Amino acid sequence: MQELHDAPLAPLTTFRLGGPATRLVTATTDAEVIEAVREADDSGTPLLVIGGGSNLVIGDKGFAGTALRIATRGFELRGTTLELAAGEIWTDAVARVVEAGLAGIECLAGIPGSAGATPIQNVGAYGQEVSSTITEVIAYDRRAGETVALTNADCAFSYRHSRFKADPQRYVVLRVRFELEDADGLSAPLRYAETARALGVAPGDRVPLARARETVLKLRAGKGMVLDPEDHDTWSAGSFFTNPILTDADFAVFRARVRGRLGEDVEAPAYPAGEGHTKTSAAWLIDKAGFTKGYGTGPARISTKHTLALTNRGTATAEDLLALAREVIAGVREVFGITLVNEPVTVGVSL
Repeated sequence: MQELHDAPLAPLTTFRLGGPATRLVTATTDAEVIEAVREADDSGTPLLVIGGGSNLVIGDKGFAGTALRIATRGFELRGTTLELAAGEIWTDAVARVVEAGLAGIECLAGIPGSAGATPIQNVGAYGQEVSSTITEVIAYDRRAGETVALTNADCAFSYRHSRFKADPQRYVVLRVRFELEDADGLSAPLRYAETARALGVAPGDRVPLARARETVLKLRAGKGMVLDPEDHDTWSAGSFFTNPILTDADFAVFRARVRGRLGEDVEAPAYPAGEGHTKTSAAWLIDKAGFTKGYGTGPARISTKHTLALTNRGTATAEDLLALAREVIAGVREVFGITLVNEPVTVGVSL
């Protein structure tokens, strides 16, 4: 294991901000991961687990404890069953699966971060979520002090949520297993209207896997959602806020508020979200509340390509970013009565 002291953490995050860790350990095997976790737990040392750093906001004071960077590698494909080590780069894994001719995660192309983070957040985009293909997560249970296997049902997946996110101090993901589909080189049925339109097909249709992946990458790049060191619109955590899910009663109140504010002919986006619930668009709320693309004058601003991404223009601090996030939250709440919830994990700071 590599060990550094007073180690900068900003370079390990896609925001490129945040202070140092007292100690940074990089683990390249499952055994090293477990060893580092046990050492921290036995000594009562605070522990921060870092994968790809794409969903992380670290405070300017940094982290007083041990930061564990998981850099394990492992890609094993047996028929339609895929096993990924937690440290595998997700975008690379998707590309290899598409190249192997298997469907199920092709619309998750271009999402930054590591494979081990995908079940925590139940990563999803363009009509796919990892919960639809994950069969098992191998994790170290810090409470029990042992390695455990959790089935899909055990993971308690829901929209951008899971058992791991609900109890973040208990599990450290080591490996993730997926069951994919051999559809003769075709994608899974397309479930997202924007993707289907871009491909010139109808929702529910299948297209060649490579075409699906390439189309999603183009759509994401157009919104600044594919990492590019030269493009500050990608110095972000992707979508900073989750899409609000409202009860039908709350949605009716919201709908009336929209019409009162924006006009009787204006309808807010609405998507089914389970019995008695409706999901609306955080990006739409932000835009209609007056926070348009490129909003801001400081070093932290809304992306020029997508209102849902908050970005570091190069010299931002964590506090600059959080000030912008708080401004957006307050503005949306004032206009629409909805409180946005941040998607990235915050360390040493809060909204």
